[in-house]
Amino acid sequence: MSAETAEAPPTVPAVRNRTDGTARPVRPRRRKRRTGKSPALTIVMGLMLAYALLPLVWLFVSATKSNRTLYDSPGLWFGDGFHLFTNIHDVLTYDDGIYLRWFGNTLLYSVVGAGGAALIATMGGYALAKFDFVGRRFLSALVLGAISIPATAIAVPTYLLFSDMGIVNTPWAVLLPSLASPFGLYLMQVYARDAVPDAMLEAARIDGAGELRIFFTIALRPLVPGFVTVLLFTLVATWNNYFLPLIVLNDPDLFPLTVGLHQWNDLAQGGNSVGNVPLMPLVLTGSLLAILPLIAAFLFLQRFWQSGLSAGGVKQ
Repeated sequence: MSAETAEAPPTVPAVRNRTDGTARPVRPRRRKRRTGKSPALTIVMGLMLAYALLPLVWLFVSATKSNRTLYDSPGLWFGDGFHLFTNIHDVLTYDDGIYLRWFGNTLLYSVVGAGGAALIATMGGYALAKFDFVGRRFLSALVLGAISIPATAIAVPTYLLFSDMGIVNTPWAVLLPSLASPFGLYLMQVYARDAVPDAMLEAARIDGAGELRIFFTIALRPLVPGFVTVLLFTLVATWNNYFLPLIVLNDPDLFPLTVGLHQWNDLAQGGNSVGNVPLMPLVLTGSLLAILPLIAAFLFLQRFWQSGLSAGGVKQ
C-alpha cells in the first residue's frame, strides 16, 4: 500500500462493573512516592547529633561533680553527689565575684560589637547591592580579600595601632575591631541583591523619600533574616574572642570570660586553690554558664529565620 495508515491509538483496557454490568476504563496506577522514614538517614543524623551534643553533656556532667569525684568517677556519668549549685555559688563568689565582672564585660563587648557589626554590615551590603557608584567592584573585591585574612594575622598590627592611639587596656580596644565583619558585609551584599526589589525602591524615591528613610522603613524589613544571621555569627565570634583581648588588655577587671577562664585554668593546672575552693570545678562550671546566653540567643532569634523563609515562600 502506498498510502500510510495512521496508527490506531492505544486502547484503554476496560473491566465490567459488578453492580450494573457496564464497562469502566481502568486508569494506570501512579507510582506512589515513598514517604516512609529512612533508617539509614535516621542513624546518620542520630550519630551527628550525638557527636555535637557529647561535649555539652560531658561539660554538664562534670559541672555537677566535686573536685574529688571529678577525677575518680567516669567522665560521662555523675559522681556520688550533685554539686552543681555549690559549684555555681563558688563561681559567683570566688575572688569577690570577679566572674560576674567578666560576664558583664563579655556581654558589653558582644552586644555592642555584634549589634554594631550587624548594622554596619547590613547598611554596607545594601549600599553595595543597590547603588551604582565608582569603585563598587573594587570595594567588593576588597571585602572578599579581607575575608581571607585571619584575625590572628592582624592582631599584632592592631595592638601597635591602638598603642599609638592610647586606647590599649580600654574597652575600645576590643569593641572597635568587633565592629568590622567582612564576611557579614559580603553576606548582606548577596542577600540584599535579591531580597529588596528595585521597583519598590524606585517607587519610594518617586514619592520623595530620602535614602535613609528608604533604608530604615522599607529596605530593612526584608533584610531582617540576613541581619539576624550576621548578628548571630558576630555574636558567637565576639563572645568566644580570646586572642585579641589577651594582647590588648592587662587589667583583670576588663577581661572577658574567655581570658578569665583561661587564667583560672592555668592556675588549676598548677594545683592552686584558695582555701577549700579548688579551681578545676570552677573552670568547668564557669564554662557551662558561659554558653547559656549563646543557646538562649539562638533559641530566641530563630523565629526571625522562620518568618523570613515563610515570607519568601509566599508568592506576591
